[in-house]
Amino acid sequence: MTAPVEERVRPAGYALARPGRASFLVHRRATLVAAVLAVLVAAAVGVALCVGETFVAPGEVLKVVLGQPSPDELVVGTLRLPRVVTGLLVGLAFGAAGALIQTVARNPLASPDIIGVSAGASALTVGAMTYGLTDYRTLPWVSVAGGLLAAALVYAFAWRGGLQAARFVLIGIGFAVALRSVTQLFLTKGDQFVAQQAKVWMTGSLNARGWDQANPLLITLLVAVPALLWAARAQRTVGLDDDTATALGVRLGRTRLGMAVLGVVLASMATGSAGPVDFVALLAPQIARRLTRTAQIPPLSSALTGAFIVVTADVLARKLLAPTELPVGVLTAAVGAPYLAWLIVRSRTGGKA
Repeated sequence: MTAPVEERVRPAGYALARPGRASFLVHRRATLVAAVLAVLVAAAVGVALCVGETFVAPGEVLKVVLGQPSPDELVVGTLRLPRVVTGLLVGLAFGAAGALIQTVARNPLASPDIIGVSAGASALTVGAMTYGLTDYRTLPWVSVAGGLLAAALVYAFAWRGGLQAARFVLIGIGFAVALRSVTQLFLTKGDQFVAQQAKVWMTGSLNARGWDQANPLLITLLVAVPALLWAARAQRTVGLDDDTATALGVRLGRTRLGMAVLGVVLASMATGSAGPVDFVALLAPQIARRLTRTAQIPPLSSALTGAFIVVTADVLARKLLAPTELPVGVLTAAVGAPYLAWLIVRSRTGGKA
């Protein structure tokens, strides 16, 4: 008996899912990796809620999360839960943003913190703080404006009849350096207290983060879900070379622009919520791609990997030098900087990133 057409053309490693009347291909290994990552993220969140200056039993943590009375309501529900949720959302946003931008640029170096997006968000946010805007409910939107402006400048200067990946990254690095100088200029203009606040924020910290920082990012991620589903589907055509994609009738410029804007908005919102937590958007997509062994960067696995990195790094930041708390960005930079150096050396020697 002859198999259906979709069965005959199904690529190796994929399964055909049919929810209702719709049908689409699902990569088996990527699905398994995403499920495992989700379990690891849940475990990391549980550990983060249990540990701190005082250890809270998992049973009491579960009571607080479920809204039941508990003597640890203050410690878990008021102090730890908002911080952990903010870290979780920041990691999800940075991981997804890194996957989108690296897919558009087709370069593992093209992450928001490398190409100037985070630097633009930081510059405008620190500038706003310097001139008196310290409302943490407003700062994420200021960061989005700064990230979009920086991305638009990089895109405009890198465009020469097309978007060449190496030029895009190099121009982005140049803008990142320039915008960091602007940030330092703002720091010298503000009073000492505001400058100190801004410096802590710039290291990427979850300390004292609450629902005011988590809620805008949560809303952004929920609103972005349909766009992320579209981006995951469009990813295969974006990864093709320009001539092949054009021959297939793909509006490559619009698709890449839409994915890039989505990635910039997510990265900028995450920056506004917790500061520029460097290298998460660089690391997460590449780790996810190696775990899933897919041709394209998997957005869901990248987001979950980013969440696991941030939540785990925050636990370590609280415990390594206790009672002193390190900014979470210090630990992510300690891992990400050597990886960035390895990527650069690998690319120069002709190795496959």
